[in-house]
Amino acid sequence: MLLQKEPLPSFLAEPTKLDQEISITGKWVPTKKSGFFRKSSESKEMLKEWEDIHLSAKTHAGMLSTEINHAVGEDAVLIHHVFKNSDSLINYFSTTAEKHIGALTKVAKPQLHIVRGANISAPVKDAIIAKSVPGEFGEYLFGYVKEGYKHPSHETAIQVTAKWTCKPNDPSHLDELKYWWQRVGTDAHSIEKGLIRFEVYQVIGEDALIIHETFTNSDELKFHLSKGTAEKYKKDIDKIAAPECYFFRGPVSWTIRTYSRFLRLPATYSSLRSHFTQSCGSMSDGTIE
Repeated sequence: MLLQKEPLPSFLAEPTKLDQEISITGKWVPTKKSGFFRKSSESKEMLKEWEDIHLSAKTHAGMLSTEINHAVGEDAVLIHHVFKNSDSLINYFSTTAEKHIGALTKVAKPQLHIVRGANISAPVKDAIIAKSVPGEFGEYLFGYVKEGYKHPSHETAIQVTAKWTCKPNDPSHLDELKYWWQRVGTDAHSIEKGLIRFEVYQVIGEDALIIHETFTNSDELKFHLSKGTAEKYKKDIDKIAAPECYFFRGPVSWTIRTYSRFLRLPATYSSLRSHFTQSCGSMSDGTIE
């Protein structure tokens, strides 16, 4: 059923301040799984290789932020980069990434990488795909950022990046999916004070959306899932779409991990490990005074 389109409230319609920045959040797993009692050699080499990449990445011109996050409860790494612009990203994949890709792919393989920005150019897509990294590319639709784009606390904040894909055979589903996520953002702005960042991106060439949210702490995320807008609208969204992935970065509690599994979210959880942010921060992750 196609729902009547509603105008965006003023706080969702404000232009984004992302400018030319591009964010990548992705997952890597070892080529061979760990055993019951010890890590595989591939897993250890994957972590070592990503730590080496991190050292190079944080000195790359135009790299505003970079993280290497160890997954919780599974043998994987979540990586996160914020680039100043397309040129910086393209140069990174032709230099730093090119330098390490051979050694990395001997012991690890990439899974989904979510790429977000106000605009995503064809050369950006080509640079990532050329490294055989499966990417989904989202361009900004609407959202809000509270607290003047201030960078949240690394110690408490939780970043959630997800992809929702429409169920096939109905061209109206994408409009409905936008409608329901607009409802989520509209309600959350007033009833979820701890949801300080809410952004919706449309995946290029697909009937799908990328959702990015920042919660000030684990309790706020718990409220979102159990009593807030996720609980309120998930049944409506489930009728027309399915979650392809959820990436959680930050101190997600055991309770939240359990509850999100109950909601059947295909989630990867990670704690913040090696990280670097330029002194000014970024519009994508938050500015630093």
